[in-house]
Amino acid sequence: MNTDHQTYIRFTSRSRLEKSIHGLLGLLKGISVDSNISESEICFLTNWLSGHEALEELHPFNEIVPILREAVADGVISEEEHEDLLWICERLSSNDFYDEITTGLQQLHGLLGGVVADGIISEAELRGVQDWMKDYEELRRRWPYEEIESLIISVLADGRIDEKEHQTLIAFFAQFVEVLDDKTLSRPYILIESTLKGVCATCPDINFQGSRFCLTGASSCYTRDVFCDKIQKLGGVVVGSVSGRLNYLIIGGDGNPCWSYACYGRKVEKAIELRKAGAEIVIVHEYDLHDALEDEC
Repeated sequence: MNTDHQTYIRFTSRSRLEKSIHGLLGLLKGISVDSNISESEICFLTNWLSGHEALEELHPFNEIVPILREAVADGVISEEEHEDLLWICERLSSNDFYDEITTGLQQLHGLLGGVVADGIISEAELRGVQDWMKDYEELRRRWPYEEIESLIISVLADGRIDEKEHQTLIAFFAQFVEVLDDKTLSRPYILIESTLKGVCATCPDINFQGSRFCLTGASSCYTRDVFCDKIQKLGGVVVGSVSGRLNYLIIGGDGNPCWSYACYGRKVEKAIELRKAGAEIVIVHEYDLHDALEDEC
């Protein structure tokens, strides 16, 4: 547990359980969207279970985990077992604690992780994602819904997926595997003028003197206070919110288990919207901030 999370993590246990259920539901739909569950996808699901052992005795995981473990025990998930799993996930993932937007986005992230679990993305899987998204059009204007929609439309325009398109899809979808471990995306992508580009800048030139920085998520290397101290000693100003005057938004590599969408929170979403509107906000992954701090030493 990252020390930056310890002060408030106890207040969010129920929401974190709900988020895991929504993510699992999306994952199950993702691995079966092409009507075929492969051995590698079952292995991926088994690894997911291992990563969530701490939740097994808690409700509602104590209801679904035994069913899931039994389903994957023989290395094959039958059609009946799959239907049982989806049924219980649907019953357990209500909107009592999350609004429909949050629930839908959590499922979308799990869905993408499931689709890419075997390292191959087929036309059938892309059309399955499209069909799912049609049922969740209320997610429009929320990253990454429109970016995914545009990417799929572009790829399927000629009715085939070539090698370059497949690599692009893998690069984008694979980022959401990290979401299942409550990590931030190391190089999250958006579509800008039909080109896939990173939300986080690549090898950014960071100027500390007089620049405004905002931190979001957490780091396994430094606490937020240490980051603030290092930035301020180099002449930077650390602020608590995102606005058009911000120069750099720093995303901690450990993300935040309390973020509704796991890979990002409100600050990242706001920075993306401001950037699309013309603000010159540079979104920086903490790894690049470490490099910039070392260069100044």
